[in-house]
Amino acid sequence: MNEQETPQDTGSQQGSSPPPESPPESPPAADGGGTTSSNRNLMIVLSYFWILFLIPLLVEKDDKEVQWHAKHGLVLSVVEFLLQMILSVTGIGCFFAPFVFLAFLVIRLMAIVKGLNGERFTIPVLSEYADKF
Repeated sequence: MNEQETPQDTGSQQGSSPPPESPPESPPAADGGGTTSSNRNLMIVLSYFWILFLIPLLVEKDDKEVQWHAKHGLVLSVVEFLLQMILSVTGIGCFFAPFVFLAFLVIRLMAIVKGLNGERFTIPVLSEYADKF
C-alpha cells in the first residue's frame, strides 16, 4: 500500500468498469395517442368542473387524454344532475342533496388529482359508459 498513489493510479486498480448509467427518463403522462396539448393540465382540471367540460371537449380535439377526461367529466356531470333532479322530485332532496354534492365533489377532486399525475380515475359503470363515446 503506497501512500503516494495518484488518483490516476487508484483508478487503474479499481478495474475497467464503465461509468454507471443514468436511470432512464420517466415516461410522459399516459398518452392515448394524438398530439399532446401544451395546456393539458388546465384542460384536465376543466374537464371535471361541471359545464366547463365543454371547453376541453371542443377545444382539444386532437389530445386523446384530454378528450378521455372531458368525456368522463360530461358523464359525471349528467349523472350528478339526474340524481339531484330525482332527489328533488321525490322530496328527499333537502336532506340528501348536500351529501350527494359532497360525494360528487370528492369524486371530481380524486379524478383531477389522478389526471394531473398522468393516471385515470375510473368509476366502474360510468367509465364504461363514457368510453362508448
